[in-house]
Amino acid sequence: MYADWTKRDSTLVTKDDFTADLYNSYTELRKFGIKKQNAPYFLPPYEWYNDEIADWTSELGLTLINFSPGTTSNGDYTVPNEGTYYSSTFIFNKILKFERESPNGLNGFMLLTHFGTDERRTDKFYNKLENLIIELQNRGYKFVSLPELMK
Repeated sequence: MYADWTKRDSTLVTKDDFTADLYNSYTELRKFGIKKQNAPYFLPPYEWYNDEIADWTSELGLTLINFSPGTTSNGDYTVPNEGTYYSSTFIFNKILKFERESPNGLNGFMLLTHFGTDERRTDKFYNKLENLIIELQNRGYKFVSLPELMK
């Protein structure tokens, strides 16, 4: 967590700690053959950041990204009986509802899904991705890589 939940302009780490954290991530990624030049995007922990984190990200030559709000796709980590829970069916339907009702549909959208979710969540949203992709393709959408989207 780099920025305070309740006082967003308060940065919780130093620039040196932030930089070390990022470079430690690249050290781990190198174990899988991924170099920094192949992964120039940064999604902050919990998708939460402030202007200072955005500036530091840019100074390190990275592009800060985040999910597009409005579909609740990022709620696929929630678990039953703990705060706000979004079932996979609810998320699926909310994405399609947003697509129908938004003037631009899902054009340029980035949906966030979590592939490592709590074992208490038995209805993993990623199991619905194939059906979601097929449905969206049937509605005329095509999927592009992040670099192509960011052009």
